[in-house]
Amino acid sequence: MHAKEFRSTRTVALARRLLGKFLVRHTSGSTQAAMITEVEAYQGEEDMACHARFGRTARSEMLYRPGGVWYVYLCYGVHEMLNLVTGPRGCPAAVLIRAVAGVSGPGRVTRAFAVGRRLNGVPATPASGLWVEDRGVRLPRGAIRATPRVGVDYAGPVWSQKPWRFVLVDAAAKGRQKE
Repeated sequence: MHAKEFRSTRTVALARRLLGKFLVRHTSGSTQAAMITEVEAYQGEEDMACHARFGRTARSEMLYRPGGVWYVYLCYGVHEMLNLVTGPRGCPAAVLIRAVAGVSGPGRVTRAFAVGRRLNGVPATPASGLWVEDRGVRLPRGAIRATPRVGVDYAGPVWSQKPWRFVLVDAAAKGRQKE
């Protein structure tokens, strides 16, 4: 997928489209890839679960960049979280990669793919060593379930219940590859 594809103001639709694509990581002569099986969308300053809810801050500044870069931050002082920035410049939005085939949980994904904050702001391209790739997987009708996002009760009853988490049903049997 190309950076221009991530510059849409339709972050929720883009999040859903990322299911079935592959997260690919190249480090030290080795490449690994796994199908993206769970994501969450965060869109705009009005989204009380989004880091941009307080406007531009040192932490949220990356969300205001043009789509197609990684936003990596530390959660609870323990887990790195991998997000793909979406939207045009100035429209803060991102998609959190919550799971890939064989790896459930955003902290586990970053550990499995050797993702750290040094990738914060880096383009999601093969040249950076971490990118999203379309390998032609077509998901059957009914393969995606939409649910509320995880761990965002602080956002209040409206924003915490937005069905902006997308899960590939029966993801355990799908695509993890070491190349």
